[in-house]
Amino acid sequence: MINIALLGCGVVGSGVYKVITENQDILKQKMGKNINIKYILDRKDFEGEPFAHLIVKDFETIVNDDDIKVVVEVMGGVDFPYSCVKRCLLSGKHVVTSNKALVAEHGAELLDIAREKQINFLFEASVGGGIPILRPLISSITADKVLEISGILNGTTNHILTLMSEDGEDYEKALLDAQKRGFAEADPTADVMGHDSCRKIAILSSLAYGKTVYYKNIHTEGITHITPEDIKFAEKMGYVIKLLGKSKILGDKVFAMVAPYFLKKTHPLAMVRGVYNAIFVRGNMVGETMYYGMGAGSLPTASAVVSDVIDCIKHINKNVIVDWKNEDISILDINDALVSAFLRFEYKNLDDFINSVKIEFNTYEIVKLDDLSDEVALVVKGETEKVLSEKIKNLSSKGFKLHNMIRIEEN
Repeated sequence: MINIALLGCGVVGSGVYKVITENQDILKQKMGKNINIKYILDRKDFEGEPFAHLIVKDFETIVNDDDIKVVVEVMGGVDFPYSCVKRCLLSGKHVVTSNKALVAEHGAELLDIAREKQINFLFEASVGGGIPILRPLISSITADKVLEISGILNGTTNHILTLMSEDGEDYEKALLDAQKRGFAEADPTADVMGHDSCRKIAILSSLAYGKTVYYKNIHTEGITHITPEDIKFAEKMGYVIKLLGKSKILGDKVFAMVAPYFLKKTHPLAMVRGVYNAIFVRGNMVGETMYYGMGAGSLPTASAVVSDVIDCIKHINKNVIVDWKNEDISILDINDALVSAFLRFEYKNLDDFINSVKIEFNTYEIVKLDDLSDEVALVVKGETEKVLSEKIKNLSSKGFKLHNMIRIEEN
C-alpha cells in the first residue's frame, strides 16, 4: 500500500478523492498496490463528508511523515504551494500538481530538485485538464524536434467565442452565460485576458524546447475586445475567431504569443467548440498531431492528476527524465514577428480610405458588410508587427478610426 496526501480539497482535490476511492480496484490492477489517502490538508472541516476524518490543518503533519510517499498539490496560487511543494521534494517525497501558475513560475527549479533527489515532480493536469499532452511531449514524441505548438488552451474563452459565433451573443452576454454554467469564475480576468492560456503555452513550450520559456515574456492579449461585428466579418471571410496560445522555433529563438486569431473554418482547431480544448503539435519527423478533450472540470483534471500519481508509484525509486533545463530561451521580440492581420476601420469616404491604404500597403484586400455602411475590413499580410503598427498610426492620423486588429493564422 502506498500512502499519499492531498494539499487542498476543492474542485480538483475532491475529484482526486473520488477517482482514487471509486476506481481503487482498477488502480490496484494497474500497479499491484493500493493507494491510501492518509491526509487531506485544508482549512475547512468538511463535516459529513466521507473524507472528513482525513482533514489536517498543519502542513508539518504531512511533510514530517515518512510514510507519505506522494503528495498531490491542488490548492492553487503560487507562494504557499511553492513552499509546500519544495519542502516535500527536499524531504524525498514525489509531488504531483495541477497548478499551472506554480509550474509556469517555478517548474524548472522544482524539476531540478526532483532530479537531484531521484524522485518526481509531475504536472500533466496543469495544462489540458484531462487531455494527455505533457506525457506525449516527455515520452511519446521524444525522437522528434518539436517545431511548433498551438492550441485552444482555455475552455472559458472558447465557450464565450462559440456563443458569439453560433448564437450571435455579444461578449458580455456570453460571459454571463459562462458564469451561470460554472465555466467562468466570478472574476474571469485570468481566463478572458489570456493569462491562463499564457501560463499553459509557457509550460508546453518549455517542455517542447527543453529550456524555460518564461510566461512573463510572452505577448498576451485576451478576448474582451471581440465584437459581434468582428464575428460577422469572420463569417463572411470563411473564418472563426479563437483565442490561441502559439509558439514555434525561429532559428535560435522562440516566437510565443497568446491572442485571438482568425482561423480558416477548415483548420482542425476551428472545429473545437464550447469548453473543449485542443493542442496542435508539429514535429520534424512525426509531422502534425492533435490532442483534444475536456480542458478543465473536476473529474477530467483529477483523472490526469491520478495518472501522474500512478506514474510516481511505478517509478517510486527512479526519476522520470523531463527535458526542461533551468535556463531561459530567447523569445523573439514581438515587434520583429511577421503578421497577417484583419483591421476593422471606420471611414467617412471609402475612396479616400482606399487611396490612403494604397500609400501604405502594396497588397491588401478590402471586405465590406452590407449592414455596416461606415466600416470596412482591411486584410494585410507579411508585415512585421512594428511596421504594421506604424502603418495603422498613419491611417489613424488621416481620420480613419481603427476599431479592432485581429491576427490571421496562415497555417
